[in-house]
Amino acid sequence: MDALYTAVATATHGRDGRAVSSDGKIDLKLAPPAELGGNGEGTNPEQLFAAGYAACFGSALGLVGRQAKVDVSDAAVTAEVGIGKQGEGFGLKVTLRVELPDTVDQETGRKLVETAHQVCPYSNATRGNIDVDLVIE
Repeated sequence: MDALYTAVATATHGRDGRAVSSDGKIDLKLAPPAELGGNGEGTNPEQLFAAGYAACFGSALGLVGRQAKVDVSDAAVTAEVGIGKQGEGFGLKVTLRVELPDTVDQETGRKLVETAHQVCPYSNATRGNIDVDLVIE
């Protein structure tokens, strides 16, 4: 694959540090959530992953909607990213909640969401590695 764009970010001190993008548009304090023993006073990697996945999936849904000539411009995608023990290490699980406009019928909406899941780069990167549940609301 030839990259059309490459994002660059550097994190220091792991979950208790700072994440900065090469262009300076992201400069975040990182901290583990209280549920993982941290103070929760910063952003954590799961939040960043959830935000990126939700935005990317929303763009993929918009693309497949335009191709199908179905207006999904008012759709909203919420990504829930969970972390937990998996074997000797840790693993992630994702639930994507897709709120479609009332003008989109259930069958069409399901097809668009499933097609977006095939198009979205995050979905393609996680397929086979992370359980992803699609929920249409």
